[in-house]
Amino acid sequence: MKLSDIADNAGSRKKRMRIGRGIGSGKGKTGGRGGKGQTARSGVRIKGFEGGQMPLHRRLPKRGFNNIFRLEFAEINLDRIQAAIDAKTFDAKDTVNAESLVKSGLVRRAKDGVRLLGRGELKAKLTVEVHGASKSAIAAVEKAGGTVKILAPKKDEGEAA
Repeated sequence: MKLSDIADNAGSRKKRMRIGRGIGSGKGKTGGRGGKGQTARSGVRIKGFEGGQMPLHRRLPKRGFNNIFRLEFAEINLDRIQAAIDAKTFDAKDTVNAESLVKSGLVRRAKDGVRLLGRGELKAKLTVEVHGASKSAIAAVEKAGGTVKILAPKKDEGEAA
């Protein structure tokens, strides 16, 4: 075998289409852009333009708003924690907080904190430190003999303390 014999498999690389290179190429004259007018030109195409009629997106009323102070919590249910304890991926002696949940893989990222929800049964005695918890979750943890501590929401780095 020589270096000059090395080649790709047939059909593994497709040559790019050279448009606007004569009628015989199949992509000559208008170059695949159709007829004349705005759509045939480069760099101009008005999205949502309805021929001068008021566009649909401007005819519909505006509604709602985005709260810039909203906190996004990572949510976890009691049954997921209990399943992790049963599967030995989470130690019941550990404090249940954002770091331990991320480390064990129960929560992908902590976001603005963790909120504990009350779905499922809890058998293990746990110490829980979370940024929010439902009443049913607090009741279930305390019924199992554990404690729940609600932390203050995380402050942004930009705010003055």
